[in-house]
Amino acid sequence: MERTPRGPQPVFAPGADLPELAWEACPGKGVDYPKLYIDHYGRLPDSWLVGNIVATRTGHAADPAIRAVGASGGVTTAVLIHLLESGRIDGAIVVRQGVPAPLDASAVIATSRDEIIAAAQSVYIPVSVLDILPRLEPGKRYAVTLVPEQAAALRRLQASGHPKAQQIEFVLGPYTGTALYPAAIDNFLRSHGVRKDDPVTSLEWRAGEWPGYLEIRTKSGKVLRSKKVYYNFLIPFFVTRASLQSMDFANEFCDLSVGDAWSPKFEAEGGGHSVVVTRSAKMEAVIAEMVAAGQLALEPEDNLKATEMHGHMIDFKKRGGHIRNTWRRRWGRAAPDYGMRPSHVPASRKAVELAISGLFVVGGTGLARGVLRMIPEKVIGPVFNKMRLSWKNLSKPTKRKGLADFKMIVDERE
Repeated sequence: MERTPRGPQPVFAPGADLPELAWEACPGKGVDYPKLYIDHYGRLPDSWLVGNIVATRTGHAADPAIRAVGASGGVTTAVLIHLLESGRIDGAIVVRQGVPAPLDASAVIATSRDEIIAAAQSVYIPVSVLDILPRLEPGKRYAVTLVPEQAAALRRLQASGHPKAQQIEFVLGPYTGTALYPAAIDNFLRSHGVRKDDPVTSLEWRAGEWPGYLEIRTKSGKVLRSKKVYYNFLIPFFVTRASLQSMDFANEFCDLSVGDAWSPKFEAEGGGHSVVVTRSAKMEAVIAEMVAAGQLALEPEDNLKATEMHGHMIDFKKRGGHIRNTWRRRWGRAAPDYGMRPSHVPASRKAVELAISGLFVVGGTGLARGVLRMIPEKVIGPVFNKMRLSWKNLSKPTKRKGLADFKMIVDERE
């Protein structure tokens, strides 16, 4: 993989043949989800919205220090530490901001508690995690944290007998909405008057208490902070194409999927809470063991209530992703094929998508990004947040309509 302003891109040696398995598992092309459901789980999903579920819980890591360092409740960090210290794995493949440089993020193999904790927190720029597979030591077992497209690609590799992929014992992943191209940070810095000769020394995407804030420090001593709900204004201008094309929000091919628990109750309590979904018997056994030992403070949660916490983004992926991919293909542009499509998409939902996609198209232009640099964050942050909440409330009836009985049609293959 090669680093580019638009994230990691695959590079093939001149004259090299593309292995059939690499093509089959390529997230950009699209993995056949229905086939993978059957190959991996033995059946189609229990829910076309969030996938197969063994159990759903809400809560956080019991250790206050681990909870505080995590993006929401510290659950993923706590589970990885437990897997390592209980001898179930020899290392954890995690994404760490600041490797090899402050503005970069890379996959690393953590083999100690401290190394896992150092990789806590969210990373919102694309990172190619699976190209670390050739570095895995023979005979050793690993856990890995992946975004949805990468998790599906790994499961495709495992189902096809890829030896390195089969060294992965546990797959964990966050609920994943949108990611940003690295150029977003450069734009943010310039809009705050940071000169190019004042390099960044550290970057945290969700520093401080939940829900956190973007914190950037520079060599000259400048410290920039922006609330998470404010720096979301970067999304319409720098959202990655993969984010817009994905149809998986809840990370349906992970053993453990974890997301922020957005609800008035948890938001009022503060401190960070997560939705925790187990999708395999072996991971359910691990979580139950940790709850019994007091390592995780989790309570059972109703599946529907947990889904409703993220109804807006689930729709953005399931129906919105399908609409956007369909439109791209009609315009003669590349789009992934997931082997499935919503059984029904109301015309009103397509109209909403037209407005959303129009914003992304305009926002992605050089002119719009240039104008963005001239608007102070203290102005655009609060304004964008108010507009976002207003639009969310306005479009909620249309976006939620039909989700209660949402189903997919499996496309027939030759």
